[in-house]
Amino acid sequence: MPLSRLADVSGALVALLRRAQFTASGIRHHLGDSATGALYRGEPAAVRRAATDDSPLSFLIRFFLLHDEVPWARCREVLGEEVAQGLLRASALTVSNDRARMLIDVRPHVLSGLDQWVFSDTDASVTQHVPGPDHVLGVGSASVSLLDSVPASPVSRVLDLGTGSGVQALGQVPCAEHLTVTDVHPRALDFARATFRGAAASTAAGQAAGAAFPEVEVLQGSWFEPVAGRLFDRIITNPPFVVGPPAVGHVYRDSGLALDAASRLVLSQAPQHLLPGGTAHAVAAWVHREGESWQSRVASWLPSHGVQAWVLQRDVADPALYVGTWLRDESLDPRSSEAARRTEEWLDFFAREGVTGVGFGFVALQRLADEEPTEVVAEELHHEFQDPLGPEVEEYFVRTNWLRSLRGTDEVLSCRFSLRPSVARERVSVADTATGMGFRPAVQRLSRMDGPRFSHEVDEHIAAIVSGLHPEGLSLGEVVHLYCAAQDLDADSVLPEVSAAVVDLVRHGLLLPADLVEEESR
Repeated sequence: MPLSRLADVSGALVALLRRAQFTASGIRHHLGDSATGALYRGEPAAVRRAATDDSPLSFLIRFFLLHDEVPWARCREVLGEEVAQGLLRASALTVSNDRARMLIDVRPHVLSGLDQWVFSDTDASVTQHVPGPDHVLGVGSASVSLLDSVPASPVSRVLDLGTGSGVQALGQVPCAEHLTVTDVHPRALDFARATFRGAAASTAAGQAAGAAFPEVEVLQGSWFEPVAGRLFDRIITNPPFVVGPPAVGHVYRDSGLALDAASRLVLSQAPQHLLPGGTAHAVAAWVHREGESWQSRVASWLPSHGVQAWVLQRDVADPALYVGTWLRDESLDPRSSEAARRTEEWLDFFAREGVTGVGFGFVALQRLADEEPTEVVAEELHHEFQDPLGPEVEEYFVRTNWLRSLRGTDEVLSCRFSLRPSVARERVSVADTATGMGFRPAVQRLSRMDGPRFSHEVDEHIAAIVSGLHPEGLSLGEVVHLYCAAQDLDADSVLPEVSAAVVDLVRHGLLLPADLVEEESR
């Protein structure tokens, strides 16, 4: 289905949709919470029941979100002749027997605080169809997670590698001066152009008062080939990271590379395209094998110098769960013979490759000086949290760069620190089974109540020393010496342990260096 003319009409369409309150909040207000919940669960009947009146907004909901057939005359009346005919010329809708039906999705979302409309292929959760090999995804769960993990600070040049329908680039609209988006799939770029044209029209209409829509460059090609030799302040990529055999069943998720080679390719090549201090942000996946550390596997993909990486594993799936999840993603009934055949082939491949599980999560990279040894921190972040990860990623690099500037334990001890205001001290006691009565202390933790909610177990000494820190008070070393004198402890044996604990607490943002706090307050 040719979509090259979709961008010609998307600006006018988005302007119309904005005026009609066809926004995420407008639809929720119109349908009510119950029917809106049904919409996001993929239950069209409940949505249709709440949109039966003859208002323009109910029509738009049935036409664009539920893909109902509607009278062609009513379609032209609500959309206007120019927009309706433009969608027809772009093959975005079809007309038969004076009935019109949308063939693509145009869905409203709130991205980076702005109302935006994403053009993509039809979401299989609402209509009964199996996505084809060239399916272009809209805003999926991985897209939303990655959006939340990317900083929103102002930068000059942003690259969205494998843009699809343009979701990640839209998230950078408020903070980028120039956006470069690439994709190997021409159909995806047609949708992306339509998405950007609509977003530009929305910005021009005054939604983002005083803000100019960034310059957008759309390039076709594989991986980093379209931007060979070019450097960016920020790279964002939601690559086709599905771990499996070297085949392309669906362009949006399958790379044609075996196992986790797609994630390896992106992470190994991204640093070459970053300006000094620039960052890259990716959703990625990696295999787990018996006798092999997943942390070492991911670290081996990076150059030996010039990069710091923060790898956050959000979950691990066993082979059967992983395969079943992705077969359902393409709308295959797990009870069907086709699903059974595909499951056998996929699991056989995993067995031959020794795969015991598949981990997935976020990877953030920062470009360091070429002579700096690469530093990789890979950790598990399986617990739930609500705050977006993007601000934390940006602050993490500030904290780790500060730590890197220190030369040994003595410099750590000479610094002053501030306890993050959101840190809580937890004392956990459990039933005292030895005495058969009361409780006994079990563990003590310092935990953040914001961001990723990092939590560190500490002993009584560390907790007391941390309690004595003040950004305008004594240095860490001085506090330790005073504490050891009061407790009759050997300071020389305590200092290294405290220094190591403080470095870990700074890395996770429970303690903040006083000079960084001062810089932030200026």
